[in-house]
Amino acid sequence: MHKKRILVVDDDPDILRITADNLELDGYEVITASTGRETFQFLEESTPDLLVLDLTLPDIDGIQVCRSVRERSDVPIIMLTARDRVPDKVLGLEAGADDYLVKPFDYLELAARIKACLRRYRPSPEEPEVVEVRDLKIDTVQRSVWKGGKKVRLTQREFTLLLVLARSAGRPLKRAEIRSSLWPDGELYSDSRVIDVHIQHLRSKLEDDPGSPQVILTVPGVGYMLSDKKQTYNGAH
Repeated sequence: MHKKRILVVDDDPDILRITADNLELDGYEVITASTGRETFQFLEESTPDLLVLDLTLPDIDGIQVCRSVRERSDVPIIMLTARDRVPDKVLGLEAGADDYLVKPFDYLELAARIKACLRRYRPSPEEPEVVEVRDLKIDTVQRSVWKGGKKVRLTQREFTLLLVLARSAGRPLKRAEIRSSLWPDGELYSDSRVIDVHIQHLRSKLEDDPGSPQVILTVPGVGYMLSDKKQTYNGAH
């Protein structure tokens, strides 16, 4: 069976060693890096199944690394940081991270987050291979999206969010429903701004005019809805 490959990036040698040793015991193939440049060098040669990225690196800010990685890959990214304020979490998510873990952390929690990420990005056997709504075509096996015949690059989290909305196209979803679908192993983020950030990202990629959305609609007092082509909704933007 193919081992999942995880790239762990941290400038603390003790964290690198302990994390790598534990992940290898759990059956993963582990590659480590301690700088942003080493991270980019590895990504030029190979693509991991998941990236664990520290935000405090000696050469390049972790946020910049995350943004650069996200431009070239949709690999799931779990951020590690000592900053635990909500604005810092939002900043990390805006850079393209899928999950967020505050230092100091327990390895068991990191392992659970990794398993959840990898499980979340595998389609279930009951999931149809292709979901089509409006001019969107969502391939659940390849985890790819086309809009009007053109491929749209989404992060893993953005893809999952779009799929959640597409499964309920034409029906408003509460923020709590969306949050539980994105983070089924617990309420990782209770602040609704996190959901709003991901919605903004999706709109920037799927809407002809993100400032006047027609695909992903805001339902006042409820949450969000993916409008299907047979139905219109006059809610707020």
